[in-house]
Amino acid sequence: MTNEDLKRRVAEIRWFHQIDLGDGVTTPGHDESAAKLRKLRLPARFDGQTVLDIGSWDGFFAFEAERRGAQRVVAMDPACWRPPAWGPRGWGTQQGFRLAHEVLGSRVEPLDIGLPDISPETIGTFDVVFFLGVFYHLPNPWLVLERAASVCRHLLVVETHADLLDHRRAAMAFYPGDEMEGDPSNYWGPNSKALAGMLGAEGFRKVDVYGERRGLRLARAGYRRLRGTRYSPQQGRLVAHAWR
Repeated sequence: MTNEDLKRRVAEIRWFHQIDLGDGVTTPGHDESAAKLRKLRLPARFDGQTVLDIGSWDGFFAFEAERRGAQRVVAMDPACWRPPAWGPRGWGTQQGFRLAHEVLGSRVEPLDIGLPDISPETIGTFDVVFFLGVFYHLPNPWLVLERAASVCRHLLVVETHADLLDHRRAAMAFYPGDEMEGDPSNYWGPNSKALAGMLGAEGFRKVDVYGERRGLRLARAGYRRLRGTRYSPQQGRLVAHAWR
């Protein structure tokens, strides 16, 4: 397709990820995907490895794993890829993934399966599993975390909203209704010790958890409060690398 055709098709979709499609075209997603990628501290290469991306949405991280040399990448996101459109603002479809997949000439394999149905028997096992931005949207997050762990042979990468980050004991905040940013799909905010403890209980021998500095959390909370958004310095984001 021509560059103008590509721009037109991109403009017809509401995007979450910011994906570089080439020819100066980057999808106008809400998510600052490149910045998040840096925070994930992923290995520089996945040569010869298999990768499962749970909660792929527009596919940014699945395509990145492919770009970094993964032998096989499988992407899934039943919440976003199955109708009706997901989210408080009516977005979340497979349109973005399909267009990016076409334009990039990708070999990433889309998989239609429910999160609780993930198991070695249903989808096999993978060297690396991404579980990014999913945990806190789940009514029963440990159940799906267990499912993700069951198909992971080597490295599980978890990224999530977090809460109670200054609490010394393992703990997790629960958000009834739309208490968290007006989004009823935000249910939980684990702290570092809770997330590490869950992953340890799933049999991972080593768990590294990366959080945000307290100064950054304070600044974000203050900024959001000025804009009328309820947010606490105890809240932030966590990234965990769990190794078999």
